[in-house]
Amino acid sequence: MASILIIDDETNLVRSLSFALEDEGHTVRGAGTGAEGLAAASEFAPDLILLDLKLPDLSGLDVLEKLTAQKCDAQVIMISAHGDTRAAVKAVKLGAADYITKPFDLDDLSLTIRTTLERRHMALELEFHRDATLRNSGLIGDSAAMRELAATIDRVAASAATRILVLGESGTGKALVARAIHAASPRASGPFIEINCASLPEQLIEAELFGAEKGAYTGAHQRRVGLVTLADKGTLFLDEIGELPLPLQAKLLHFLENGQYRAIGSGRAQTADVRVVAATNRDLAAAVREGGFREDLYFRLNVIQLNIPALRERASDALELIAHFARAFAQGEGSAPIRLSADARAALLRYRWPGNVRELKNLIERLTILHPGAEVPESALPPEFRGAGLSLPAALDKAPASIGDALASTEKEMMLAALRDADGHKGHAAERLGISRHAFKRRLQRLGID
Repeated sequence: MASILIIDDETNLVRSLSFALEDEGHTVRGAGTGAEGLAAASEFAPDLILLDLKLPDLSGLDVLEKLTAQKCDAQVIMISAHGDTRAAVKAVKLGAADYITKPFDLDDLSLTIRTTLERRHMALELEFHRDATLRNSGLIGDSAAMRELAATIDRVAASAATRILVLGESGTGKALVARAIHAASPRASGPFIEINCASLPEQLIEAELFGAEKGAYTGAHQRRVGLVTLADKGTLFLDEIGELPLPLQAKLLHFLENGQYRAIGSGRAQTADVRVVAATNRDLAAAVREGGFREDLYFRLNVIQLNIPALRERASDALELIAHFARAFAQGEGSAPIRLSADARAALLRYRWPGNVRELKNLIERLTILHPGAEVPESALPPEFRGAGLSLPAALDKAPASIGDALASTEKEMMLAALRDADGHKGHAAERLGISRHAFKRRLQRLGID
């Protein structure tokens, strides 16, 4: 049953409707003016509002607009007199769920209310499942940017698009977005296959993607089934697509265009029905101009583009992320979650998070291990987080010529910092950044770092 607010100045009508709806099990309140109705909506938080178009102080349309402005999520059914049908239709365009014309039959009203509440219940259930999907995928936050991203994921997942490009800085959660798209799509019952294009030596990537026959190359002691084959009827996630070697880009383009591919050493073409989600933190348009990425492949991948905001662009989500990771790591350590002092919270909210959510996650893991269940003061934070605000790489403070330049500068700063922390050991530096040694060495070459 539902809570219902009736905003109408006809006292007898409000009384009779209240009796009838309460008999059906609903909780009902009445209001005789628009002002009273707005106050009651704020206090009562009804599931549904019956709103008369003509009130002593405000029109029903004015009340409807004010309800929208005060973020009232109740479903609104307009009540109009016989000659007000045009205004009632306008109200529906402004967001009302339905309208009913006086004089009305009580059974008709009950049916309209029941149908409207069922639609509301279905919408809330869909929103719950969408949020659960995102949270299970690790995409957490209630900022406007994250809500927009969630809505975009919903639309893209349900669409027929099979080529999706996910862009964002390192550590923003591109793999999580790819998983969320898969989980919310009609392909969710199919496989989700992931490969990091920078994680393998160049000579092995083709075999990993498309497979290889036994004896096709040195070391191919048995037949290898490619990831494209395994991803049939599902989703293939190509992370760090910008690191894919040029010779293999042509073969990937051929597969994207007609769904056909050949395993190494095989003369037989195979087909696969695969949704391809590619991701990168590189400026692919700049890579195309520099000759490091095929233009035709870029346009083929870039059918649908999703841009993940950096954590500094949605700073309001930081505390929710901190609480989430604190609970998760505390459970793993068998302790209570850490708590941040007011000074520590303020410092982290000022911080620019060049490593994005991955950096935040690593920090909370570190603090949970060192201070299990305790309140963490600002003095216990690593030095780079104290007096935060100074952590933005100098390159970004100098108004770079393009976002590509800014990203390259940020990436170079992170690479050099990881090398310093690892005393020059490239393997350890790669581990700190969460990438493979091969990818780390390739990036060093691309950035001109000796």
